[in-house]
Amino acid sequence: MVERKNSEISILKEIAELLNEGTEINRVLTEVLAKLLHITGLETGWIFLIDELGSYQLAAKAELPPALSLNKYEPMCHGGCWCVDRYNDGRLNKATNIFECKRIEDAIINNSGETNGLTHHATVPLRAGDEKFGVLNVGSPNKTHFKVEELALLEAIAFQIGTAIKRIKLTQQEHDLALAAERNRLARDLHDSVNQLLFSLSLTARAGAEMSDTDQVKETFAYIQDLAQEAQGEMRALIWQLRPRGLENGIICALAGYSEMLGLPLETEVSGVSSLPGKVEETLWRIGQEALANCKKHAQAEKVELKLEIKNELVTMTINDDGCGFNFNPNKEIPSLGLKSMKTRAAALGGKLELLSKMDEGTSIIVTIPV
Repeated sequence: MVERKNSEISILKEIAELLNEGTEINRVLTEVLAKLLHITGLETGWIFLIDELGSYQLAAKAELPPALSLNKYEPMCHGGCWCVDRYNDGRLNKATNIFECKRIEDAIINNSGETNGLTHHATVPLRAGDEKFGVLNVGSPNKTHFKVEELALLEAIAFQIGTAIKRIKLTQQEHDLALAAERNRLARDLHDSVNQLLFSLSLTARAGAEMSDTDQVKETFAYIQDLAQEAQGEMRALIWQLRPRGLENGIICALAGYSEMLGLPLETEVSGVSSLPGKVEETLWRIGQEALANCKKHAQAEKVELKLEIKNELVTMTINDDGCGFNFNPNKEIPSLGLKSMKTRAAALGGKLELLSKMDEGTSIIVTIPV
């Protein structure tokens, strides 16, 4: 008994040390799952993170059998299963001894590949206080029963994992708040210093042009005034990028305000949208900014259409302009840094960006992000 208790304490200590070092959720979960299997002698495991809407993602996996690893783990990323169903309807509140694995059962029925003798797994909810984050599943070939003490240990480890997830989420929120505060500070500084200097330069150039006696000097001052006003416009756009006024009222309101600031007529259409996660909304805002700025600078567009739609757990933002367009080959590399940045932002959230353009026929940018 004493030896078993000491072993459990040692296991919990090793897991705690690993969790305490992590700052990125998926990486931490992958490492702690590998450690858990190694020190418990279990062979297979996976972790689903489940959001408030009941949607799940495969956040970590270890030694999954071939039948569950097909097509980049497609059987683990789609469809329902009993452990997720019980989690979502509130029946899964503690370590449970045993679920027959529906995904394995489906693989056997469909003759999808080797299951390596895996038929059952224990399922444990990941929690921190009243918050739930997902489930931990572990098993071994031909193992159909977990002892009470095994479940108790798994539950203790699951609590550690849940607490670590909450800590990482809180740290990320703190980081995001600090980043927003720094952006606001930079925006204020730019507005109060550089923007005011450019305004003063524009006024001085106009006064110089009015007081000059020669046409050549007048033209020089007029040119300086034009440059100062153009720089002011660029500065206003930069300040908007740092501190988007109106984003608290939704992405459409923010982009409409930005378009108005650019002097760009914008028509909007919204379908099926109520509210969006903060990360998704900010990503759409940044992509929309870049697209509208391109419409103003390069496309010489007279009208822009913005459509936003949520359907089948995807948000799609489409921006169409009636500008000059350009010849774009989708099989070649994206031609500009701004467009590359837009594509990277969408991909960072598991989304994609599609660009359609032809000379003299305008340009369409279609962004799709899962929510």
